[in-house]
Formats: sequence, structure tokens, C-alpha cells
Amino acid sequence: MKFVRPFRFYDNRQKYLAFVNTCNEKWQVAKRVALELGQLRPEPPALRVFDAGMGDGTVLSHTMRALHFHYPTLPFYVVGKEISLEDIRLSLEKLPDRFIEHPASVFVFTNLNYAEAPWLQPRAEHMVENFNFRVVELGGTSAYEYGQQLGSIDEFLVDGWQARASEKTGNPLYVKPSVLVMYRKDQRFLLDSVIPRMHMCRADYDLVLASQPWRARMDAEFKVKYVLGPLTRALRPTGRLLAVHSIGNDPGLELVREIWPNEDPFQVNRHELLRKLRVMLGDEVRNFELDAAADDRAIFQFRMHTLPDEIAESIGTSTLFAAWNAAIYVAQIEDQRLEAALAKSQYLEATAKILHKHNGLWFNDESFVVSRIPD
Repeated sequence: MKFVRPFRFYDNRQKYLAFVNTCNEKWQVAKRVALELGQLRPEPPALRVFDAGMGDGTVLSHTMRALHFHYPTLPFYVVGKEISLEDIRLSLEKLPDRFIEHPASVFVFTNLNYAEAPWLQPRAEHMVENFNFRVVELGGTSAYEYGQQLGSIDEFLVDGWQARASEKTGNPLYVKPSVLVMYRKDQRFLLDSVIPRMHMCRADYDLVLASQPWRARMDAEFKVKYVLGPLTRALRPTGRLLAVHSIGNDPGLELVREIWPNEDPFQVNRHELLRKLRVMLGDEVRNFELDAAADDRAIFQFRMHTLPDEIAESIGTSTLFAAWNAAIYVAQIEDQRLEAALAKSQYLEATAKILHKHNGLWFNDESFVVSRIPD
């Protein structure tokens, strides 16, 4: 019987890239992350960061700039989890400048799952035997030189970041567990105790960033068991986990409901997630502080970029398409349903209506923090 892969909306690169380039969510998430940095209490040998879904590296690169501002002299150890080869390539392009501004940095990219990635160690025995662990020492003193060297490892990336679809969920799974470690060669002496070694990695992070790490329609139990739980346990004492996800109740969802009136993709809010996490942690919960925060602190907006004169009586087709794409991307509408909607012009009329009503398009994200109480 032929396997039919279940559709995963976030695998659609065209919609993803259009959304990222027309909306400022990455900037707004990075601003929210920056609010946490002053509360970190790093200890030697390095300030340790884990990005649980790096994407194209935009949020992480903004975060690294803010971290350098707050902690200009501390060594950084930064791990980014990402299974998409295309996003790994985009993230690598952002590293050369980071190595120039903050030389004492170790960057690690991995395709391991949430229960493995913080520890940089696959759990299944047969995967351990197939483990790709690559260390790249960057020579030279310029961003150009670092960029050239990082660009030369593409063959390793193509081999190490192969993925297959889960027969149960359709989610991408790695074919080979892979870890890529990068640092400046002239910093090796200083970073010796920071550089991870194969099968000898720890997961005590000062900051864990989990921005949109799950599909909206997954239930709270799944999100806690497979994502939030492992990430919480990867915190060191005083470490902070910041989670961000879409919550709806905004013009974006209003637009989607013009076509699908009963659409409700955002059924699990931060309060339910933290209740489930509390249950899952059991007696361990005494070691953590779970902070849902009030709405005025937890909820923030991001917008679709528009010029002042774009929302006129007649809106340009490119603006309509960008707004429609952003709305159906955030709501994670599957292609099967989109095909029927795109066969008629109603979706463009609905998009124009919502843009005129709100003089643009904006969306709500919500955030919450889990911190480990100091010993």
C-alpha cells in the first residue's frame, strides 16, 4: 500500500518565505526575547542559549546582537535546532558577522528532535552508530573568509540534513542524526571548555527560545510531552524558557473566517499548556516557576508591512495576495481547502474588506516563561 504523507503546512516554502518577508513577526519575537536577557544569570564557562526551532536564523541573529550588547565579554555557546536544510543554509549566511562582533562564540546546529537536541545526543542505539558529528574551525579574521568556509560545507549539509516523513504524523524526521559545531580557530584556547565533544554534552541552558515550536492544532498534551517538557528539563538553575505561539483573536483570523466561518486553529492557550506542564512535571514542579503573566504582558502584535498609501480605495493585487498568504499561513490552512477557495474571487474580496476595516493586517502572538528556581 502506498504511503500518503499527511500535509504539514510549515513545509510549504513559498508560503513561509512570503510570510517572513512581508510580516515583522521575527522582529517582534526578537524584541520580546530581549526583555528576558537582563534577567539571565550566566555562570562560567559560557552563557548558553538553545533555539528550539531556528528557522532561517532571523530571530536568533537578532537575539545574538542583543546578547552581545548585554554581555559583550562573555563566551557564548549557542545551539540551534532545525531539520530544514534550506533554513540551515539561510542561518549559516548570518553567522560570519556574528563571529566578527563576538569572536568568543561557539555555534552548534543540529537536526535532532526536542528530546535529544538540547543534549546533542540521539537516544536510539542504531542512530548513535550513524551519528554525524562535524567540527569546523574557522580560520582568518574577516566575515568574508568565514562565509567562504561555511559555504564550502554544503556537501556535508546535504548528506546530514536528509529528512523523511513520519508514517504516523507526516512530521519530518531526520535520516541521520547530525551536529555541526563551528567556532573561530583563534579562539580555541579560550573556548576549550565550551566546545561540545561527541557523546559528552550537557543541557543546562541559561536561555531556551521556543518560538512557534508546534503546530497550532496539536493538543496540549502532545505539545507538553514532546516539546515543552524536554525543553523545560534542559534549563539550568536560574535558566529561562520563553515560548511564543499564535493565539488568534485578530484581523488575520477574522479574514480566515470570512471564508471558513467556523475555523478555530488556536484552541490551546498558554494557561492550558502550563497546567499540563505542571501535571507532567509532578514533584519536579517545585523546581520551576511557571509564569503565564497577564494579557497586557503576554500578548503582543506583529503586522504585515504596508506603505501608507497601499490601503486605498483600490488595493493592489500584490498587497492582497501578501495579506491573504499571511492570514492562511498563520492559521495553517491546508492546501486541500485552499484549492476550493482559490477557485473563486471571494477570498480577494474578503481580504480587501478586512484590510480596509483595519487599515492593514495584524496578528496576535502570546508568550509565557518557565524558569528553573536556583538551588
